[in-house]
Amino acid sequence: MAATTKKQLIDRIAETTKTTQSSVKTIVQCFLDEVIAELAKDNRLEFRDFGVFEVRERAARQAHNPKTLEKIRVRAKKTVKFKMGCIMKEKLNRYENDS
Repeated sequence: MAATTKKQLIDRIAETTKTTQSSVKTIVQCFLDEVIAELAKDNRLEFRDFGVFEVRERAARQAHNPKTLEKIRVRAKKTVKFKMGCIMKEKLNRYENDS
């Protein structure tokens, strides 16, 4: 599986839209900053047909160190759940079945 970087996405968007890379970089970074800011406020982000980002709280729990078997307490923490939208689900499953 290949990894795509933010720079590669910016380059492709700039080429497709015939826009400067610096303009696209500013817009992409602003978009990502806004996504983070909204999630930090515990807001749900919905992008129709793409998907939904939602903040979830993981409860505190007991765990253990597998080497020493010592019990450790893991604090509660927030995580982000992503649920795919219908277009993404459709495309991912279509490509998966074509191979």
